[in-house]
Amino acid sequence: MPLLDRLERPLADLRISVTDRCSFRCPYCMPKEIFGPGFGFLERSQLLSYEEIERLAAAFVRMGVRKIRLTGGEPLLRRDLPVLIARLAALPGLEDLTLTTNGMLLAREAANLMRAGLKRVTVSLDSLDEEVFRRMNDVGASPGPVLAGIEEARRLGLTPIKVNAVVIRGVNDHTLVDLVRFFRGTGVVVRFIEYMDVGNTNSWQPEQVVPAREILEIVGRELPLAPLAANYRGEVARRWRLADGSGEIGIIASVTEPFCGDCSRARLSSEGKVYTCLFASEGHDLRALLRAGASDSELETRLAEIWRARSDRYSEIRFATLAARPKVEMSHIGG
Repeated sequence: MPLLDRLERPLADLRISVTDRCSFRCPYCMPKEIFGPGFGFLERSQLLSYEEIERLAAAFVRMGVRKIRLTGGEPLLRRDLPVLIARLAALPGLEDLTLTTNGMLLAREAANLMRAGLKRVTVSLDSLDEEVFRRMNDVGASPGPVLAGIEEARRLGLTPIKVNAVVIRGVNDHTLVDLVRFFRGTGVVVRFIEYMDVGNTNSWQPEQVVPAREILEIVGRELPLAPLAANYRGEVARRWRLADGSGEIGIIASVTEPFCGDCSRARLSSEGKVYTCLFASEGHDLRALLRAGASDSELETRLAEIWRARSDRYSEIRFATLAARPKVEMSHIGG
């Protein structure tokens, strides 16, 4: 029997943040004025060890999780990450092990990740335009290293690769078609994400959102599109193929077309808290249980309690009173 929450959604996916640090300072995630030199990131002792992550991940898999995605912050900043990947790849019952990265270190690390057992990667790339990309990462980084990382991942077979672009009105919405054109014929899937009100520091305003229907129109005017069926229940992106068969795009519309009804994802922060929603205010501390000597059975009992009590559907009620409540930062639990 699958483990179901109060809205009868199964637990099937786990996103594990391995660090709260990142080399970028994207304004929609880690604005520089907040996450500056004096910001108090987690100390090493506060992070879950790889052994602790493995043990919790194994419990989640026994409870029904079939897909694990490693996130951050920027996961490739965590030392010896392939060691963790090898441990997770060996878990009985796990079907998919993926990673989301900003791509800056991917060219160097891709071979080690693949050898350890990683199956595929998702890369954040908000624009190919040099000026726009620098503005969006806010550390002066060029898209060149990211593109090199994507190409190396393609060469090694860490596929299908997905490229994620957060779309912000007046910032990068004029560069969307360039991304699609660039990756035509490569097998790379370009996904556009509506700008979301994750966390409390990105000064999100509804007028900055480019709705999914408008994104579709922008791309479709230049490159005719045809709809595709979802790959599985709970897939966050709605899919379209280029009419000439040369590529595919996806649009993640958490703001204008919420998909809470099929959400099967739990999130584990780097210091061991479980969050049942990307927009949650509080997590459930599993690190304390682990370090107090909890048995596997006790861990599973706690996970079942957390999931069965879950009723989150923030995106469906975002503009009610919940919109103003404090929320965990996306850099803390991944996207």
